[in-house]
Amino acid sequence: MRSKFTDPILHCLIIEDSEFDQEMMRRAVKAARDKILVKTVTTLQAARKALMEGPVSFILLDNSLPDGKGADFAVELAQYPKLARIPIIIASDWPSPFMWDKANEAGVKFVVSKSDFKPELIRKVLNIS
Repeated sequence: MRSKFTDPILHCLIIEDSEFDQEMMRRAVKAARDKILVKTVTTLQAARKALMEGPVSFILLDNSLPDGKGADFAVELAQYPKLARIPIIIASDWPSPFMWDKANEAGVKFVVSKSDFKPELIRKVLNIS
């Protein structure tokens, strides 16, 4: 099956307030595929702005951010057809059953603990080998 992400350059939006975790996600993105441009923001407000400014192929999202919960943000995005199509991976220090329910409601592709976050998840979301 061919990936729906055939554009030579993909755009990843990382929404994470920890510099350490930002770097871990950037490394996973680079290991997953060449030609991915990464934009990193530290708040949900900044993420909303980034989504208005340009294309986003997929989102890597922390659940605990200074201005809200990532799972709630995913539910918010799911209300808009154009944004609802953007694949999301939530990476959290402590995935909870409540977070899983919210993520499932929003159509989030994966919810993982940060220690289990790997390039393979990105490849699965993008449907690439």
